[in-house]
Amino acid sequence: MPLFPPGSPISKRCLDLLGSSLGMLLISPILGVEAVLVWVYHGRPILFRQARPGYLGKPFNIYKFRSMLDLRDKDDKLLPDAERLTPLGKFLRKYSLDELLELYNVLRGEMSLVGPRPLLMQYLERYSPEQARRHNMPPGITGWAQVNGRNELSWEDKFQLDVWYIDHWSFWLDIKILFLTLWKVVRGEGISQPGQATAEEFMGSLK
Repeated sequence: MPLFPPGSPISKRCLDLLGSSLGMLLISPILGVEAVLVWVYHGRPILFRQARPGYLGKPFNIYKFRSMLDLRDKDDKLLPDAERLTPLGKFLRKYSLDELLELYNVLRGEMSLVGPRPLLMQYLERYSPEQARRHNMPPGITGWAQVNGRNELSWEDKFQLDVWYIDHWSFWLDIKILFLTLWKVVRGEGISQPGQATAEEFMGSLK
């Protein structure tokens, strides 16, 4: 991976390199404990890997600790998230501990510390042209939408905040979002949408 991939201003990428390097070093003991707990309570595989859209929608593999069990119905279809999410998984998600491995994606230049969250590949064809502008910068571990409601927001509101971030990005805005994120994580706010275990699927916006 290039040291300075396209889509990130140099100051933003420098912050990413510094933050992800120090972060991986400081949290390595936490990652070890998480790995053991996930192995004991969820079994293998320990990690969840999935293709997500990055800068300009180019796919990359995101890495997280597994928070759900692979439970399926008689037709071999995955059960709803609410039935697969374990107590350990709820704890990891509440404090965003399952997402710590995304620092590796930041180090590789596939993600940024701050930016619109990388969602599902199938959403790409469901965005309006305005919503699709959220991919004009690399995706982030946290973002403007995450510190302004996270999964308590509607999809349309989240995408509007994502595009606002793209249009108003600055180095100091990233610093502000990182500090706000620490506060939100401590309080465990906005993890799921009302009535949902996580977040409902985005099916496209009404015209």
